Amino acid sequence: MNEPLLITSAQNSKIKLVNRLRSKRGRQSEARFVIDYERDLRRALQQGYDIDFILYCPDLPPAPDYRGIEAHQVTPSLLKRVSYRDNPDGIIAIMRSKPAKELAQLEVAEIQHAIVLVDLQVPGNIGALLRTADAADIDAIILVDTALDLYNPNVIRSSTGACFLDNIYQLSSEEALAFLTKEGFQILAADVAGGRMLYDVNFRPKSAIALGSEDQGLSPDWINRADQCVRIPMEGVISDSLNVSVTGALFMYELYRQKQLG
Repeated sequence: MNEPLLITSAQNSKIKLVNRLRSKRGRQSEARFVIDYERDLRRALQQGYDIDFILYCPDLPPAPDYRGIEAHQVTPSLLKRVSYRDNPDGIIAIMRSKPAKELAQLEVAEIQHAIVLVDLQVPGNIGALLRTADAADIDAIILVDTALDLYNPNVIRSSTGACFLDNIYQLSSEEALAFLTKEGFQILAADVAGGRMLYDVNFRPKSAIALGSEDQGLSPDWINRADQCVRIPMEGVISDSLNVSVTGALFMYELYRQKQLG
């Protein structure tokens, strides 16, 4: 690691940059984002992301070991001030973003099973679904009409780094529906009023599981274009639906179960 430069002022340009990266607009304009957790940083590096520079405090663990990278030492109070976490690790890494993967990259990918997240608004739900999709060996995750970016700190945190994988695509509804239809996917729409029960569906054919927004579910376009509308059995007194991340987990693990059976 190069000889560290000491930063003591919140007016320093590096600190101001980190503050700008709190917003989606800032992350997009700077083509950078922030990681403030050692585990997530290791996983980003494993997936080929590059560090622009790091801020670190020797009074907080872990000690940095990133040789040849621009490093700036900061005080504990300054590190906590710019960190997203209440109890940050001793390192904040400013990372270089990768361009979002879009339709052109999806068209040449080899995909048998996909999960399609349509207009999701809560970063924690997106992150949890990305994490589950990785665990359940889903080939592709298609983010449709989302206003969120993958480098939102809550997406990074809740996905435990799965947001850095290279099987995530961002499309419009029109692009996604056209692609899935053209490529012969059966579109399985998660719907509380669906006509088929989850455990009666055959997931083995080329399939795309579509999940809608947290409050409204899937739009009529997706419901009407789906090959099957599928519901999860529920017998509760009060509950008539599940959180979208729980719904997605149940669908993906039923798919996973069927794949294991061959």
